[in-house]
Amino acid sequence: MKERFDGLVDHLLKGNIFLPEAIEILERSMIQKALQDHGGNQCAASKQLGIHRNTLQRKLVDYGLAKRKPVARQARPRSRKNGVA
Repeated sequence: MKERFDGLVDHLLKGNIFLPEAIEILERSMIQKALQDHGGNQCAASKQLGIHRNTLQRKLVDYGLAKRKPVARQARPRSRKNGVA
């Protein structure tokens, strides 16, 4: 395993990949795989990754992986039952 990782490091360095980009690639890939392994369950994925669920949610937003929540419909004005305005 260490040999494969060392090979990846060499590949990144020779490809002029800077550390922040390499970290993003690794984090994004690990997050996607953990979520896939757990059927999208963020709590289980965060446990596998060894990070807090809130940290996982922040990283999902940072990396553009978060599913957008549906926009709430605007509430209609409530009608008054007693007819007084």
